[in-house]
Amino acid sequence: MKSILMALLLAGAGVGAAPFTPEQEARIRELVRETLVQNPAILDEAAESWQRQQEADYQSNLGRLIESQRKVLFESPASPRLGARDPALTLVLFTDYNCPYCKRFDPEVMKLLERNPRLGLVIKFLPFKGESSNNSARLALTLWSQKPEAFLPLHQTLMGKRGMLDDSAIRTALKATGHESLRASDESAREVNINLQLAREFGVQGTPALLVGRQLIPGAIPYEQLEQIVQAELGAPR
Repeated sequence: MKSILMALLLAGAGVGAAPFTPEQEARIRELVRETLVQNPAILDEAAESWQRQQEADYQSNLGRLIESQRKVLFESPASPRLGARDPALTLVLFTDYNCPYCKRFDPEVMKLLERNPRLGLVIKFLPFKGESSNNSARLALTLWSQKPEAFLPLHQTLMGKRGMLDDSAIRTALKATGHESLRASDESAREVNINLQLAREFGVQGTPALLVGRQLIPGAIPYEQLEQIVQAELGAPR
């Protein structure tokens, strides 16, 4: 392989700045083909190297994006906030009341908060699944802005409803938590739009998605994996 690669280098050096002749181009293609046929592992190495570079670029871009959107992500008073008052680590959960994976993942996140009192959680609703997703998200956001202490029971009631929500299910949830007269505010619509813009910027195309430090984790991962990721982030130097 070394001799072939040297031949390629010499071929390039021999023509200087001048373009390759058709014969030289054909020979270079032949040499490259021979190299790959004799050493197919080169392709795997190249693919792995490309993947590592892509991941490094993604993490670098994600870090810059998090810093540029830090206030919106972590400090917006319009976003529901649970967990520690002064957290060592704040998670950001992108979720949807009509998403079956969110319904499965939400209890795991709540268990994580209970078991890790140093954690905080910010909830960002992404109503990707229809009008009832949007309506339920806006009602939950409105209740948060009016009575933060009453948010969690309604949130868990809506998340606990199997299948897609409809108007009747939403009314039932409001009645069960003592908020039959609640109406969605204009501010809640603005917050939803901000969340959707954030999703576009971060490339979130589905729910749930969880931001842990500088990792954006898609999907409903198992609790053990979630705990491991969070503990590693809590133990990382600040």
